[in-house]
Amino acid sequence: MAAQMVPTKGNLLAAKKSLELSRTGFELLDRKRNILIREMTSLIDRASSIQDRIDATYAQAYKALQMANISLGICQELSRTVPVENNLNVAFRSVMGVEIPMVSLAEQDVPVPYGLSATNSMLDKAYAQFNEVKRLTAELAEVENSVYRLADAIKKTQKRANALKNIMIPRFEETVKFITDALEEKDREEFSRLKVIKSQKNAKSS
Repeated sequence: MAAQMVPTKGNLLAAKKSLELSRTGFELLDRKRNILIREMTSLIDRASSIQDRIDATYAQAYKALQMANISLGICQELSRTVPVENNLNVAFRSVMGVEIPMVSLAEQDVPVPYGLSATNSMLDKAYAQFNEVKRLTAELAEVENSVYRLADAIKKTQKRANALKNIMIPRFEETVKFITDALEEKDREEFSRLKVIKSQKNAKSS
């Protein structure tokens, strides 16, 4: 690139401007990458915590369901009274230009769907625990999807930052050096030429 550019002051100014923009761009991308990494790291920790809670809640739910099955008989008919979940909401927020999902279940004050006279507290506990698992699963889906999106954005940001740092910035630095050296050499030649002319004039006048 440097060898193809005519060494003029205009081109030197243009190259310096491009170099400055490239350095600024790299700094911004590096800052963005660091922010996204921090966000993703916190979400990974959160996902691990949610998964632990899901595992523990599942264990409690299945234990309660097992006790309900023992005391009430197999609860297959009762399970059919549980309505299909259709209150899942998905919105988005932006983190450094990356769209991050926000998944939630609308809170509803709905009584248990089965009759209380033919059931017991074990079934109530199992129902409550499985509802909690459902809520936690929605939260985990939000976090895991966010981590995936952030990881993809970090990869792209890193690629662009590397291109600026390893290709564009060195290229513009080389161009600036080439033009600067060429202009300085031209100035030295001009100075030498003027010095020779002056010496010749002085020789003629003496």
